[in-house]
Amino acid sequence: MADGTCRIIPLGGLGEVGKNMTVFEAADDIVVVDAGLAFPRDEHLGVDLVLPDFGYLRDHARNVRALILTHGHEDHVGALPYVLRDVRIPEIWATRLTLGLISSKLDEHGLLRSTELREAKPGAEPVQLGAFRVEFVRMAHSIPDAVAVVLESPGGRIVHTGDYKIDHTPVDGMKTDVGALAELGNRGVDLLLGDSTNAERPGVTVSERVVGEAFRQIIPVRTGRVLVSSFASNIHRMQQAIDVAVQAKRKVFVVGRSMRKNLNIARNTGYMTVPEGVLIRADELGNHRPHEVLILCSGSQGEPLSALTRVAYNDHPAVRVERGDTVIISARPIPGNELRIHDTINGLAKLGAEVLHEENAIVHTSGHGHSDELRMILSLLRPKAVMPVHGEYRMLAAHARLAQDAGVPAKSIVIAENGSVVELNRTGPRIVGRVEAGVTFVDGLGVGDVRDVALRDRRHLSEDGVLILVATLGSVNGAAHAPPELIARGFSEPGPLLDEMRGEAGRILDRCLADDVREIKLLQEHLHDGVGQLIYDRTGRRPMILPVVIEV
Repeated sequence: MADGTCRIIPLGGLGEVGKNMTVFEAADDIVVVDAGLAFPRDEHLGVDLVLPDFGYLRDHARNVRALILTHGHEDHVGALPYVLRDVRIPEIWATRLTLGLISSKLDEHGLLRSTELREAKPGAEPVQLGAFRVEFVRMAHSIPDAVAVVLESPGGRIVHTGDYKIDHTPVDGMKTDVGALAELGNRGVDLLLGDSTNAERPGVTVSERVVGEAFRQIIPVRTGRVLVSSFASNIHRMQQAIDVAVQAKRKVFVVGRSMRKNLNIARNTGYMTVPEGVLIRADELGNHRPHEVLILCSGSQGEPLSALTRVAYNDHPAVRVERGDTVIISARPIPGNELRIHDTINGLAKLGAEVLHEENAIVHTSGHGHSDELRMILSLLRPKAVMPVHGEYRMLAAHARLAQDAGVPAKSIVIAENGSVVELNRTGPRIVGRVEAGVTFVDGLGVGDVRDVALRDRRHLSEDGVLILVATLGSVNGAAHAPPELIARGFSEPGPLLDEMRGEAGRILDRCLADDVREIKLLQEHLHDGVGQLIYDRTGRRPMILPVVIEV
């Protein structure tokens, strides 16, 4: 890499929503911004989490100086424990609440002592991280303590916005620091990496306080239990629900491990206040009448084992929903989760609850700025070049159009992909190559051991089932010892077809033995191909066929 150059390599977050991770490289020094995860889609059968591919960082581990976290959402910090297993990172920089959230996460994984945690303070003096001089700017988002990252590099000044909105009435009073952004614009910004999540949505994002006002209109007049479900990291949303519960003289019960943990961290770090005696335990629920209780619960995305899903299927040990109760789902579905959320809503409705959600009440607002807010950031920073990040391709393209409308030349707008190598120097940014940037699957305790072929097999099994074919050979003369046996799972066919398959397997075995084919692997291949063709001819299906040849 030439002097006076900085490389930007997104490993996740481009062309998708989630697993945000970007590498900045200059003069043999690497600084990484964010380490997020994504949740599996329907085709990821058996997969629990989807992580970025850390291969580039493993290959350049000795150059990594620090990892910076813009805020505490899982799509920005969730992959951190898995990164630290593979790559030694000397320092992790994050704001106070984010440090509290990741400390708990790293402690669970036994990695708390593996790196030094440093507090990022917006407005403080810049810090030197290898070839980079870094400072932080306060941004409003749906979780407190979000920041933009400013990197002074040999290739120029880069601003990474993180996730943000321009909320003039945030719950905690911490507005996006437009003054600091304008001052950056006066100093000159060579490249802006901007959040594109809501670039297609016109206007501005509704303030978080509007949701609090909706809670004040809904909760006090309800005569039954009220359940509020949101992301466990939405500290502002939980605070507003608790404030209204206190005003309505309701006790609060918190359901869901992640929600309880985050509430405790936020209280301990001063980002939430809950009056003494408001929170109750599960064994105290029975001491209060329905109109005296508000329940905060996780599971707003319809996760199979989450608190709200279990409540919807009447399977939760502590919480029951009945006619007269109200459930508020205060979150927008992550793309791909819509059907699961609809199933949860249907289950709650069957139990008699009234379910309020984004489509029928103002009970949610986004943490990401709409198009007018993106225009405002562009006008404040006046960047020479723009690289849209954080979003599907259509969102990146919409952000690129906004940048061009704001006066950024088309040749200075880079729409990259995960793995693109973008070089920034005095002539501007350009894509100069690619690195490997796939995905890493977490399946139970295994990390990275699920490959495409495994997913293909799982998909195959889920669609057409499996047929196990057992053939037994005599060890003395190699003749068939008994007719082949068939074991079918997920493959329900009438008896005559099974008899035909059994007969075909016997004929294939006899032909092979007559031709002196006794190598077990060859016998298995002949049985697989012959029986598979018969099944396809008769049914049009291709179950997974597992031939087993045993010598006795």
